Amino acid sequence: MNKDNTIALLFGVLLGFVAAYLVFEAMQSRQPPRLSAGGVAEAPAAPEGAGGVGAGAPTAGPGGGAGGVGGAPGGAPGGAPMLGQVRALEARLEKDPKDLEALRGLGNMNFDIQSWAKARDYFARYLEVRPNDVDVMTDLGVTYRELGQFDRALDLFQQAHRLAPEHWQSLYNTVVVLGFNLKKYPDAQAALEELRKMQPNNADVERLATELDKQRKAAA
Repeated sequence: MNKDNTIALLFGVLLGFVAAYLVFEAMQSRQPPRLSAGGVAEAPAAPEGAGGVGAGAPTAGPGGGAGGVGGAPGGAPGGAPMLGQVRALEARLEKDPKDLEALRGLGNMNFDIQSWAKARDYFARYLEVRPNDVDVMTDLGVTYRELGQFDRALDLFQQAHRLAPEHWQSLYNTVVVLGFNLKKYPDAQAALEELRKMQPNNADVERLATELDKQRKAAA
């Protein structure tokens, strides 16, 4: 390899890291932290190569997480430890198909690795047993959003917010779907103002507001 080719290769690698960083920053600006089952904030798993949190379009993830809540056994996605956990949880489900911890754990793991169809199925099974869990309801909404079913996602976020008006993550995701997917900017702005009243000092909410304003101006 000559000197010019080496420089070109290094430049390409650098561009790749820059692109991954920019994607990470964009997602960070629109994704609130995931919540554990006990309400403790935790960072969503980073996609490989991004070096950060979140992937895909703006969302809040497992756990209502505003997309993102979830407090099942986890750890970093990938690798032998996670595979062992998956097998253990699957074995528990074979013994008891309504094992809520196993259903939520497998849903969260598939959410973290962006296996949306599987995450959807596990969260849906969980909600058959515990239908009013707004965190998992919001997680299910995020999976539908990632699968491109925006109306179903919005229905779940709004249902979660009706059940628990203080659940800001579901309202956060409502803003995301209305503004970024359905392009219903007046409705998104109204939901955002309600969200700001609920979370007046939340930096994630303010970053969402900034991104929504950019989106609206770009579409004008």
